[in-house]
Amino acid sequence: MLVTLLTLLLGLTLLYVGAEGLVRGASCLGLKLGLTPLVIGLTVVAFGTSAPELLVSVQAGIADQGAIAIGNVVGSNIANIGLILGLAALVRPINVRAQLVRFELPLVIAVSVLLTVLLWNGLVGRIEGLLLFLGVIAFTVYSLRAARAKQAPEVEAEFAESMPAAERPTWQYVVLTLVGLAVLVVGARVLVSAAVDIARALGLSEALIGLTIIAIGTSLPELAASMVAAAKREGDIAVGNVLGSNLFNILCVVGLAALIVPLEAGGVSHIDLAVMIAIAVVLLPIMRTRFVIGRIEGAGLVLIYAGYLAWLAAGA
Repeated sequence: MLVTLLTLLLGLTLLYVGAEGLVRGASCLGLKLGLTPLVIGLTVVAFGTSAPELLVSVQAGIADQGAIAIGNVVGSNIANIGLILGLAALVRPINVRAQLVRFELPLVIAVSVLLTVLLWNGLVGRIEGLLLFLGVIAFTVYSLRAARAKQAPEVEAEFAESMPAAERPTWQYVVLTLVGLAVLVVGARVLVSAAVDIARALGLSEALIGLTIIAIGTSLPELAASMVAAAKREGDIAVGNVLGSNLFNILCVVGLAALIVPLEAGGVSHIDLAVMIAIAVVLLPIMRTRFVIGRIEGAGLVLIYAGYLAWLAAGA
C-alpha cells in the first residue's frame, strides 16, 4: 500500500509539473508568435490548467474506469469553487467584474445542469460528447471576439502581468511545451493506475477516489494560479480562472473523453451532481453582493466543501 500511495503522489507531482511546463512553454511560444496576453490567457492558459483533468479523464475512459473520469470532473468543479475560490478569497477579498456575474457564472450553472441531464441514465455517449465539445469551441470563439471588441486596458494589463517573460529562443519553448505534455501523459497514467489500486485495496469506489483525491490533485494548477492572482489583487484572473476551468472541464474534458470512448458515471450519484450545481448557484448571490467575494464568503465556501468531503467520508 505504501508503494501505491507513493505512486499516487508521483502521479500528482508529474501532473502539476507537466501542467506548469505546458502552460509556461505554450504561453511564451504564443508571445513569440505575436499573440496578446489576453488571447493567451483565454486560450492557452485556460486549456493548459485543465490539461490534467483532460488527460486523466481520457486515460480513465480508455481504461474503462468511467467513474474516475466523471468523478474527476464533478469533484474538480466542486473543489474549484468551494476550495480554490474560497481559499483565494481568504487570502484577499476578490473584486468581480459584472461580466463574470452576468454571463460566465450563469453559463457554468447551465452547463452543470446540462451535464446532470446527460448523466441521468448514467452514460455520456459519443453524440453527447460531440455536442459538449462543440460547445467549448463556440465558447472560446465568443470569448476571443468579446475580448477583442471590449478590450479594457486594465484587464489587458492584468493578463500581461501574469504572463511569463519570453526571453529565451523559440525552440526552447517548443521543447518545454512538448516535454510538459509528455510529463502530463505519463502522470495521468500513473495517477489513474495508482488510484484504481487504492480503491480496490481499501474497498472504496472508483467514483469516490475520482471525486476527492484525483479531483483535488488535478485542480492544483487552478489552485496555484488563483492564489497568486488573488495575492496580486488580480481578481478577474482568479475568478475567471475558476469559472473557465469549470466550463472547460464539462465541455472539453467530458466532451473529448466521451468522443474517444463513452463514459459511464459509475458511482457518481445525483447528489454529487446536485452539489456541483448548488455550489455554483450559491456563488451567484455572493458575487452580486457589491461584486466582491469577501473573506467571510470565502470561509463559507471552504466550509461547504469541507462538509461535502465529510458527507463523502461518512458514506464511504
